[in-house]
This record gives sequence, C-alpha cells and structure tokens, in this order.
Amino acid sequence: MSSHSKPPACPSSSHWSRYFMARYFKARFQGQMFQGETVTDIIILPGIGGSGESHWQTRWEKTNPRMRRFRPSDWDRPDLKDWIAALEREVKLSADPPLLVAHSLACLLVAHWQQASALPVAGAFLVAVPDPRAQAFPEEARGFAGPPEGPLRMPSLMVASSNDPFGTPSYARERAKAWGSDLVDIGAAGHVNGQSGLGDWPDGKNLLTAFAAGLAAARG
Repeated sequence: MSSHSKPPACPSSSHWSRYFMARYFKARFQGQMFQGETVTDIIILPGIGGSGESHWQTRWEKTNPRMRRFRPSDWDRPDLKDWIAALEREVKLSADPPLLVAHSLACLLVAHWQQASALPVAGAFLVAVPDPRAQAFPEEARGFAGPPEGPLRMPSLMVASSNDPFGTPSYARERAKAWGSDLVDIGAAGHVNGQSGLGDWPDGKNLLTAFAAGLAAARG
C-alpha cells in the first residue's frame, strides 16, 4: 500500500477462487464483523443513480447502525464538485476517521476527494472501479474522468469482477497499481451491484471485515 502501513490481514492475490476466498475469511474472521475496535464509522458511497433496495450497500446499511450514506444533491446527474462537497460534509460528522465503502462511480469520487481534502479517513473499500475510457461509462459522469494517478493517501482495497462491463480486469490491475491498492478479483460478478444477484453479499462482508481488521492491527 505504498507509503502506508500495510495491513497484514488482506491478501491481494487476484487468482483466488471465490470459494477459497470465502472459506479463508470465514475461518479467520467469523464473529468479528464490526465488533470492538475493528472499525469506526462507515460511510456508504453509492455510484450513479444511488444503490437500490437490492444492492448490497443498501442491505448492509439497513442492518448496521455504524453505516450511513452520503447525500449528494443529485444521484442521476452527478456533479463532481457537489459529490466532493457531500463527502466532505459526511466525513466531518465522524468523531474518528471513518472507513469509506464505495461502489462504481463513487470509487472515482474517493480518488478525486482525497486529493482535494485534508480530512483523515481510516481507509477505502473500493468495489467495481469503472474505467472512464470504457464505452459503457455514462456520459453524464464524464466530469469524474481523469482520476489522480498517484497513490491514494489512505490504505485501500479494490474489489474487482472478471466480467464487469464497466471495467476490465486489466484496468483494475492498472488502477490498483497506480493507487497503491490491494486487489481482490472475486470472479464473474458483473458490476457487483443489485443485478449481480449477490443478496447481502457475504463474501463482500468478509472482505470488508478482513480489511477493517487489518487497519486496526496496523494502528496497533
């Protein structure tokens, strides 16, 4: 993780099968989800359109009181300055550095925000980072293109799908290398959204648990 203290608990092998990955995290972290000092506040950052009722972000938020959602002015016509301001407001509400859980366009938001803001965050969990150069990238989100190329200033874990229509595995590797992020490929899961049929996405919870535990261990 570049200049950051690297959390020891987060493997970055992109070739693990989803089955083995789930077994590993379940065995290592079962029963530790969001307990004790593992994590602090968690800010949910949906992508364009917001995350609907079937999306894992919404399902997680509804069952965990430590999670709350940032509120930009418009989910459907995203404006980078507005989204940065909304994230800034939300981070300021946390007594301690929060953990960011971003999906899709919000991953690009995190990269832009961390360059513009000095507020501390514990880390960033970045799921399905989209490629602004991809044909599928929405025109109304073009303002989010050109994310910073240098390492992020916080520890980060990228989660990628092997058949994401908004970003190829090679793009995920490219972005993880540029940002100094650990990377986990979860196999074929589309855009890792409500249409992916993940339900509560227990594998994702295990990944987040491992990431948060690693951050706590790094803090000592």
